[in-house]
Amino acid sequence: MSPVKLSLALLLGLFCVHPALAAEPKAEPKPDATINTKAIEAAVTLAPEIKSDPALAAYCLAEGRKWIDKQAADAAKEHKQDPALFRDGKWSFERKYSVRSNVADRYVSVVRDDYMDMRGAHPNSDVNTVLWDKADNKPISIRPFFAETADNGPTMKAMLKAVITALKAEKKKRDAGNDNDDWSKGLEPKLLKIGAVTLAPSTDAGKSSGLTFHYPPYAVGPYAEGEYVAFVPWETLKPYLTPEGTRIFGGGRPKGDAEEN
Repeated sequence: MSPVKLSLALLLGLFCVHPALAAEPKAEPKPDATINTKAIEAAVTLAPEIKSDPALAAYCLAEGRKWIDKQAADAAKEHKQDPALFRDGKWSFERKYSVRSNVADRYVSVVRDDYMDMRGAHPNSDVNTVLWDKADNKPISIRPFFAETADNGPTMKAMLKAVITALKAEKKKRDAGNDNDDWSKGLEPKLLKIGAVTLAPSTDAGKSSGLTFHYPPYAVGPYAEGEYVAFVPWETLKPYLTPEGTRIFGGGRPKGDAEEN
């Protein structure tokens, strides 16, 4: 091979990647439950970390199946009564379960994301959470971590104040407007009215850096603003912790966690 041809071949080699070395796109996890009828397509998918815990996986899958079964029944009824609602295609529903944190090798925070497309102006989404106690193999609330969690009590009032402060900061960051607090009227100092909660991961292994509250579109702002996550550091709630709360909380929020959630 002449020097010119050799140089050209080497130059081309710098810009060409052998097919075997090319990065393959990450495959989407296969759904763990599906429904496909003339009116609806629906799926439930569990993250691998969830499937590694049989009890947690069984709980999430049963809950997910119940949800898509209900959607299928509702869609079948609507399709029978008004087929025109499906002129743009069948309805689509998807539920995904993912692990947010595993604290003290006991408390697993799971985020449940729902996607719903009923061929309206735009698809909708929802978010909720599950706090799983691996020791007792059951879902729990955050009550064991706080000395009292009475509706309108001191703990819940302090928690709500911190949540609203975090949401205001996030709205300012997004330039979403902050002239008044009308968006916060749906939040109350009650466990069932303050938002879906998870234990945030921490820079200290096995610990939680605080609480994160998850809000779907419309919950604390118009649809266009999307979802919100409010982080409350554990130090803010330190005066209200039980011994178990003191044991599991510590450290700081990992770098990049705010961008991921």
